[in-house]
Amino acid sequence: MKKYMLIWMLGIVPIFSFAQAQNPARDYTNAVLWQQTSGEYRALCFQAYNFARLSLKEAMWADTSKKPNCVIVDIDETVLDNSPFQGHEIKKGLSYNPADWTAWTGLVKADTVPGALAFLKFAASKNIETFYLSNRDEKDYAATLKNLQAFGFPYADAAHLLVSKGTSNKEPRRQKVAETHDMLLLCGDNLSDFSNIFYREQKNIFDQVNANQNLFGIKFIVLPNPMYGDWEKPLYTGEKLNDKDKANQRLERLKSY
Repeated sequence: MKKYMLIWMLGIVPIFSFAQAQNPARDYTNAVLWQQTSGEYRALCFQAYNFARLSLKEAMWADTSKKPNCVIVDIDETVLDNSPFQGHEIKKGLSYNPADWTAWTGLVKADTVPGALAFLKFAASKNIETFYLSNRDEKDYAATLKNLQAFGFPYADAAHLLVSKGTSNKEPRRQKVAETHDMLLLCGDNLSDFSNIFYREQKNIFDQVNANQNLFGIKFIVLPNPMYGDWEKPLYTGEKLNDKDKANQRLERLKSY
């Protein structure tokens, strides 16, 4: 009996492994694990916020504006870590489900990105306000504030949290802040968190980054996010693509030799 059981198990394992391999969401497993477990991820976050602190000090001394000073930060993967949500989706065989995202934000369990809270508290100690510009939906507004407030993020209130209202373009919200405040620094994990020139990443995105290279680490502070982002959108061509279609196109876009 044990012999037959062993034969059955040896037969089923390859089938199970093959089934897992056919799950397109598994493409993101290493990215999520890297964010959750690697020391390098934490080091890069600390490095980003260390640069932010140094650059903020320089910007403070050079500032001549009569407006109040502020920093602008994105939320997801910039000050709050949503990798557990990404892991949840992968285990369900999904890349992203809006209903799952709303359920996750409602739990108010996103942890802080390393270095984020300390940096923003430092900014607050210098009377520099923080504006949180997020592309989370309005329905997630209350839960988002609650999550930020649970950790004691400074200026986590209705006046400083600006979420998406039908558009992912953050430029109108940045301009709204600029009417009343001098923006010394911007922190984010997507290039579109910094300037409209990066919005809807085009084929010349490398040219745009090269042209603005002196601003990175000075005015623009980039946080690592290997799990998702605007960078992935230009990889795909066609309409109504499912996860398998996108996985195939990702494979085709890999450079090789």
